[in-house]
Amino acid sequence: MRRFLALVLSCVICAAAINAVGDKPGRYVDALDLRVINKGFDDTERTYSRLPAVLKDSVRPSLWDRQQCSSGIAVRFATNSSSIGVRYQLLLDFHMVHMADTGTKGTDIYVFEGDSVWRHANTNRPKVNNPQEKICEAVYLNNLDTTRMTEYMIYFPLYDGVEWLQVKIDEDARITAGDPAVIDRRKVVAYGTSILQGGCASRPGMAATNILSRELNCEVVNLGFSGDGRMNDCVARAMADIDADLYIVDPVPNCTEMMCDTLTYGFVNILRKARPDVPVVMVEGPIYPYARYDSHFGSYLPAKNAAFRRNYERLKAENPDGIYYVDSVNLDGVEDDGTVDGIHLTDLGFRHYADKLRPVLQYLLKKEK
Repeated sequence: MRRFLALVLSCVICAAAINAVGDKPGRYVDALDLRVINKGFDDTERTYSRLPAVLKDSVRPSLWDRQQCSSGIAVRFATNSSSIGVRYQLLLDFHMVHMADTGTKGTDIYVFEGDSVWRHANTNRPKVNNPQEKICEAVYLNNLDTTRMTEYMIYFPLYDGVEWLQVKIDEDARITAGDPAVIDRRKVVAYGTSILQGGCASRPGMAATNILSRELNCEVVNLGFSGDGRMNDCVARAMADIDADLYIVDPVPNCTEMMCDTLTYGFVNILRKARPDVPVVMVEGPIYPYARYDSHFGSYLPAKNAAFRRNYERLKAENPDGIYYVDSVNLDGVEDDGTVDGIHLTDLGFRHYADKLRPVLQYLLKKEK
């Protein structure tokens, strides 16, 4: 019993160390004064929402709500501060039963170790002290080396919005927007569903688009909309306005077989006509673990993918250049342990997804470069 109580006490102390702001004097720097990455549009309704404001009356209210989530967005900076913290205001203070709050509305920090290697250093456990203000505040790191400038990156929440975000550093510390070569300005624009948005990563940095951004050393714009990745033409036209180096189209999980059959060609063709020199990678929907045993889904999920692929073949027949296809084989891993609820991915599932796409994207980005 004593050992159990000691363990509980140590956990409480660790949690307090991570989340307490501390008494050390410091100053707050707005993320907008640093370098915000992985954001596709400047003309958004809120600073950290993800679609242009002009689309508000052209899409379903549910899609508009999802685009308010800050999924994929991050802030890059370099500092010689001995401690680093964060303060931000949530839009909703949202909670889901099948996803950790650290992923839904938390933030995590990565440290750059050189040679394209980013290391996760800490994650805040989001706690809102005042429900009206919805402000989260935490310290990630203390006792840091102050003799040199170190590169950092903080990822924003996946399933909540952010009104503003500030980085806390020592009062006398230097801070810059960081080396522009670390996460360069090439842009991959990824469109899809709740899986692409990041459901249900344990923390923001484990969403597939964020993994790929770190490992490809480029920006990856997350346009995953939970329940609403249904190939709206107006979203494709907006995507075509981004000066992208590559597009990922991954909508099958939110679409019926008929939608895959009737909407895919038009959606992808908008991108191809507007940006004929930009590669498009079409990604099949995963075959969920329960489809091995459920006879309906065992036939229905492959039928959706087959309809999606027929449109790929049609597009490729018209113009074989710049169109690529990723099938669903092992998309969420070989062991069927990559989901939290049979559909949405765990960190393990996101690792499998990123590993499946990365070689294709690496090849295409190198080819374009």
